[in-house]
Amino acid sequence: MIEIEKLQELIDKSNKIVFFGGAGVSTESGIPDFRSQDGLYNQKYKYPPEQIISHTFFVHKTAEFYDFYKDRMLCLDAKPNVTHEALAKLEAKGKMLGIVTQNIDGLHQLAGSKVVYELHGSVLRNYCTKCHKFYDVNFIKNSNGIPTCSCGGVVKPDVVLYEEGLDESVIMGAVNAIENADLLIIAGTSLVVQPAASLINYYNGKDIVLINKTPTPADYRATLCLHDSLGSVFGKLNI
Repeated sequence: MIEIEKLQELIDKSNKIVFFGGAGVSTESGIPDFRSQDGLYNQKYKYPPEQIISHTFFVHKTAEFYDFYKDRMLCLDAKPNVTHEALAKLEAKGKMLGIVTQNIDGLHQLAGSKVVYELHGSVLRNYCTKCHKFYDVNFIKNSNGIPTCSCGGVVKPDVVLYEEGLDESVIMGAVNAIENADLLIIAGTSLVVQPAASLINYYNGKDIVLINKTPTPADYRATLCLHDSLGSVFGKLNI
């Protein structure tokens, strides 16, 4: 409980908090991660999942990409959990500069957060690769085979696949928030996915809180390090 009290103290005195989160934020909403024992990378498919969610695979084996994508990456029944809700409350109180997330599920916005930098995009947005017309996630979910635009083009999720670069405007927004933060909370991420993980190096403040079930490369930098589930941590805070 001493760690929770320390975290409460850091949050209470901060007014420019930035939350940097990974898959561990959403696993408690029932969304599978990639690298844990039960994650997608450790499940058996015809092709390795990391190959399936690559740009090359999307272009050359589009039907098989969508078989996997619709089956494993659209978790539309998932609801925000206690962590999402706590962060939304902090923003409503004027204590958050923003959320920088590696997740693509849109749960932060569903919980009420407004300033969310989605480094890897979102399954909720989809665009025609030919005319750029927008389609919502239900269009993808309910499509038969390859989702096709009215113009005949293939519709692609607005998610960053392997071999694709991150959106420059999203990176700039995230970097600006991190640079101006007075508290950086890093949670639910192993900090091994680049270039996303390197963004924490832009933090200029004093205090870093790191919450993750397993150790990360940035543990040594943390003012406070909690190897615990996010739900058990945020569920004990007074926000």
